[in-house]
Amino acid sequence: MARDIFHPVVREVLLNDGWVITHDPYFINAMDRNYEVDLAAEQLVGAQKGLDKIAVEVKSFLSPSFTYEFHTILGQYLNYHTFMGIQEPDRVLYLAVPRGIYDTFFTDAATQLILTKFGMNVLVYDVEAKLIEQWIKK
Repeated sequence: MARDIFHPVVREVLLNDGWVITHDPYFINAMDRNYEVDLAAEQLVGAQKGLDKIAVEVKSFLSPSFTYEFHTILGQYLNYHTFMGIQEPDRVLYLAVPRGIYDTFFTDAATQLILTKFGMNVLVYDVEAKLIEQWIKK
C-alpha cells in the first residue's frame, strides 16, 4: 500500500507527543477482510487509566476535489473502524489531518455533521512544528 506523503510527519508527531509506535502499518484481519491502517501507537497515561491504544490513518488531501477524497476516506474509515472493533475493540481509530486542511475543509457544518454521525475521530497536527494541535473524539 502506498504511504501518504505526511506519513513520516505524523509518525514523528506521535513520537513527539509521547506515543510509542507499535505497528507501521497496523494490519486488520477480520471476517476474511484485510486492511492496513497507516500507524498504531500506545501511550501509558497512568496506572488508573491503563493503556491508551490508537490507530491513525494519515491523509494529506492533495486531490483537486476535497469531496471526492473525503468520500473515499469516509468509506475507508468506516471499514477500518468496523473490522478493528472486532479485532481489537479497545484501540481507537483517528484520521490524521494537517491543520490547514482541517481549517479549510473540516470546519463547515456539512463535514462536521458527517464526522459526528459516523463517529470519525480526527487528529489535527502542525506539519511544520510536528506537533499535535487537537484531538477531536466524536
